[in-house]
Amino acid sequence: MAQLIFDYDGTIHNSMMTYAPAFRDTMKWLSDNGYIEPKEYADSEISCWLGFNSTDMWGQFHPELDKEIREKARKMLGENMADRVERGEGRLFPHTEETLAKLKEQGHTLIFLSNCRVHYMERHRRVFGLDRFFDRFYCCEEYGFIPKYEIFRRFSSEGEGQYIVIGDRFHDIETAVKNSLSSVGCAYGYGSLEELSDADIIVKDITEIPEAVRKLAVS
Repeated sequence: MAQLIFDYDGTIHNSMMTYAPAFRDTMKWLSDNGYIEPKEYADSEISCWLGFNSTDMWGQFHPELDKEIREKARKMLGENMADRVERGEGRLFPHTEETLAKLKEQGHTLIFLSNCRVHYMERHRRVFGLDRFFDRFYCCEEYGFIPKYEIFRRFSSEGEGQYIVIGDRFHDIETAVKNSLSSVGCAYGYGSLEELSDADIIVKDITEIPEAVRKLAVS
């Protein structure tokens, strides 16, 4: 059986349900206070940041802002998202629970690896009952925001057997490529097909993951 390294946002969590409104609220605060020009943001302009850790996102999105303002906006966006998750606005992709349960029943080990902060990971573990499915949890804040491919090297010795990376962004496929691992690219998420081009198998729906894993695990 395989060790399955799952990305979270855009792979099992439909992040735009909470991220998009929180992002727009934060941009409105920034423009209302004269820090940026007013602008209407398309979903594609918002979803492109999903998968980045929040520090990197703000450093690239509005690098001209004072560090103090960027940090305040980062926290505001995160707290807005947290409030929405607590109010029940967050959603996993359809059929996520059945898919993860099927993989567990098949004897695979499921590993959570996300470019998120600890409080985000712990909140989602509680709200969505993720401990039912995942055996180990890792997030970038615990490792000083180093890249995912380096985080993998820190915990790779903790499990035995073949590792398979499953995710929707280049960070995930990069983790597989740089560590010579098999990978499943999730085209239903927020990354482009170009980002997923080095994946061994690309799926268009989360329900296709067990079959993709079956093919990779016996290769």
